[in-house]
Amino acid sequence: MREIKLLTNEQMRSYVVNGFVSVKTSLPPGFHEDVYQRTNNIFEKEGNPGNNLLPRLPEIRQVFEDPSVVGALTGLLGANYYMHPHRHCHCNPPGGPGQRMHMDGWNRRHHHTRWAMAFYYPQPTPLRRGPTGVVPGSHYNNTYNAEMSEELPLCGDAGDVTIVHYDLWHRAMPNSSDSPRYMMKFLFVRMQEPDVPSWRHAGNGDPARGGWKHADDRALLWNHLWDWHRGQASTNGVNAQAADVARDLDNAHENTALSAAYRLAGMGSVAIPTLTNLLDHESEPVRRNAAYALSAIGAPAVPVMVDRLGHDPAQAARILADIGGAAEEAAPRLVDTMEHEDPEVRQWSAEALGNIALAEPAVISGLRMQMKDAEGDVRRIAALALAKLGPAAESAVPELCDGLADDNRYARGNAAEALRRIGTPAALNALIPALTTARWCPGTTPESTF
Repeated sequence: MREIKLLTNEQMRSYVVNGFVSVKTSLPPGFHEDVYQRTNNIFEKEGNPGNNLLPRLPEIRQVFEDPSVVGALTGLLGANYYMHPHRHCHCNPPGGPGQRMHMDGWNRRHHHTRWAMAFYYPQPTPLRRGPTGVVPGSHYNNTYNAEMSEELPLCGDAGDVTIVHYDLWHRAMPNSSDSPRYMMKFLFVRMQEPDVPSWRHAGNGDPARGGWKHADDRALLWNHLWDWHRGQASTNGVNAQAADVARDLDNAHENTALSAAYRLAGMGSVAIPTLTNLLDHESEPVRRNAAYALSAIGAPAVPVMVDRLGHDPAQAARILADIGGAAEEAAPRLVDTMEHEDPEVRQWSAEALGNIALAEPAVISGLRMQMKDAEGDVRRIAALALAKLGPAAESAVPELCDGLADDNRYARGNAAEALRRIGTPAALNALIPALTTARWCPGTTPESTF
């Protein structure tokens, strides 16, 4: 593979602020024209291939092997990222009215970039052809409201790829042209917590520089995310009274409430008692914003969250999952919650242990047990956690082999990825026959069945 083109500081700053970054592939125009024509033919004769988009059009893999695309994904998700088995080709037909603004995904309401989507256009996409519209900076907002920036159409050339935060508000815009517009969406997952910058980091990267909209409210939030991507603890150093700032966590203006959350995070340990008490507040936005602050505080908040696992395990495990690698000391207590009667608790314990990535026998044993859980979502997350552990999860090969026949399609996909990453002969000897059986022949169509 050619040398990848890593993101620059300016591109990374723009992503932290706006929630997306666009790059151009180096593939020739004829490649994208062929993808477009073949996609059009598939939609006309077979319908939408859904998650089978890639095996139906395997040449699309070249888009995601392009140096600019690999560099962008590496910058946002780290070098060890995973192409998730969910993907979808969105067709915006001629005269299409467009969509309503929406957020995708399972893992909503997380500011740290652990999931991202890639949008690929195989055709030129001017405004009249109904591009995807995004709202810059909206990945930090839980509601679609007038405080946000104006909608931005992602117009572009054939071969353009835009990587967006999984929580970014977006939609298909109206297509007033006489040709269909295709946008191929692929999902990607961070597989290890950041410890160093994974882009061309140089000099002062303060994302608040540049005159961005909402800088007054969001500078501390942006600085925290910038530090997190660099693998550094935030050093905002806010001096204030926690109780005074906390009053704004319930502010009707979401930007003001988020600003308060990150001001509290900037106070560090002194704000933890106030924030912990607010996790019991009657207002859901207050609880959510307090959780953002505790997640951003990181390691100093872990002991209190470990204690909280005893009476509010779902919320505590979710916060520990968002803290990630700095929550290592919570692993033994998280293992204890893996058999909790509430499936939400079991899911978040698996999520947290996957992000912490502590390859201890008790952790792996707990995840192996969860591969047999009655809930498909628990099995899905457990398989992903084992994939994050890679070769250290070798003892889970029997359960992952069983996972290749799971009735949850994403548990199956994550089990396959875990086996690939474990990479031992036993893992590959189980994986290859399963993949051979599931092999898709892209040349087999209703017009050519053999």
